[in-house]
Amino acid sequence: MQSFQQYIGGAFEDAVASFESLDPATGAAWAQMPAASPADVDRAVRAAEAAFFSPEWAGMTATQRGKLLMRLADLVAENAPRLAELETRDTGKIIRETSAQIAYVAEYYRYYAGLADKIEGAHLPIDKPDMEVWLRREPVGVVAAIVPWNSQLFLSAVKIGPALAAGCTVVLKASEEGPAPMLEFARIFDQAGFPPGVLNVITGGPEAGAALTSHASVAHVAFTGGPETARHIVRNSAENLASTSLELGGKSPFIVFDDADLESAVNAQVSGIFAATGQSCVAGSRLVIQKGIKDAFLQRLKEKAEAVVIGAPDDMATEVGPLCTLKQRDHAVRLIEASVNAGAKLVTGGTVPEGEGFYFLPTVLDCSDAPDAPCLSTEFFGPVLSVVTFGTEAEAVEIANNTAFGLASGVFTQNLTRAHRMIRGIRAGIVWVNTYRAVSPIAPFGGHGLSGHGREGGLQAALDYTKVKAVWLRTSDEPIPDPFVMR
Repeated sequence: MQSFQQYIGGAFEDAVASFESLDPATGAAWAQMPAASPADVDRAVRAAEAAFFSPEWAGMTATQRGKLLMRLADLVAENAPRLAELETRDTGKIIRETSAQIAYVAEYYRYYAGLADKIEGAHLPIDKPDMEVWLRREPVGVVAAIVPWNSQLFLSAVKIGPALAAGCTVVLKASEEGPAPMLEFARIFDQAGFPPGVLNVITGGPEAGAALTSHASVAHVAFTGGPETARHIVRNSAENLASTSLELGGKSPFIVFDDADLESAVNAQVSGIFAATGQSCVAGSRLVIQKGIKDAFLQRLKEKAEAVVIGAPDDMATEVGPLCTLKQRDHAVRLIEASVNAGAKLVTGGTVPEGEGFYFLPTVLDCSDAPDAPCLSTEFFGPVLSVVTFGTEAEAVEIANNTAFGLASGVFTQNLTRAHRMIRGIRAGIVWVNTYRAVSPIAPFGGHGLSGHGREGGLQAALDYTKVKAVWLRTSDEPIPDPFVMR
């Protein structure tokens, strides 16, 4: 059985406690992971705080920080195969996706490496002739970054990259479900040459999370996960008044009009809900389709769903692997049963295949006659699609926005003016038109409502890790006039 260590203050160490990590493809334990205690969390935060004020980091120029990030990017690219192998083993995410995604993660570090010395202040045309006033952007301080098990190298890069580019230091808590890739990433980070304590990597459950997010020295909490955990984080942040950025779940609409290229839309829908075994916050889990093309679309989709190659996640031929945990699979089974009882019709899937591991068949539920089925409002985080129909464009917008979430959306139409109206009408942080599930370090992503607030990716993310300092310089040589009058 393999053993992993936490990374605090530039040193690798065992925690007092540990836990076993399960291989989702078999359900068997394969590795021993450190379980950070509140004392470990405190040491990690103190190490990050010491690094933040150290001359080795605080005295470094933005250009020098960028060069270190560029070195990290090169190391991530070099070690991508090993990281992909570990993520597949520990989370069940298929190797053909982890290999491609982690190789691309290096581009996020390169983007923020280039951005490090381009975070600018501003000169203010102040209304006082004897004053010069300008703004400086400075790092907020110690950042608590909390990532889930799915796409964790990517979801950590969009936090670590901009935070370090801005000059912050980071304590990253990996999910206790599948933390191996992040603990291995710490070893790669250590090789890049950053000063000790700039990044610290721990893992553990709710106790570690509570200690981290409420710690007095944490200035900002960057979290990706579910709304319920986010509520706890916001409550914890009342203790330190840390700012928060929350990238949460979704129930994203995938809208198809009758003039769309059906083959392209079907393929995009397969990508949007069955890729990553549906374990994606931007999963297009609600198919909102115009009535006249529903039957033709579902027939093609059913054929593709039933032809999906389900197999071992470390096999490059596999298209859908296991869910990460047994808990997730049980959740999908219960929610499908409740939805069918509410009137939803099972088009395909909906069952657990025989054999070991946490597998679940790609599933399509027709909810055209069951508008109140729970599958339409509850996130599965699995390969389950819920289908509803619409007649008019206005109905499509209404259905799309009939959710407490607002993260992503897709619109498929050949009508350019309609596409623009839909872009304006949909309340979501991302609108993909005639495509789906595309990302880039240049483009921000984030949502509305229960999908959270703040943005990750792009320039805005880096600015979120800064605070503005106003500087006033009096240019007159004359004595200060009446001290009892405010200037």
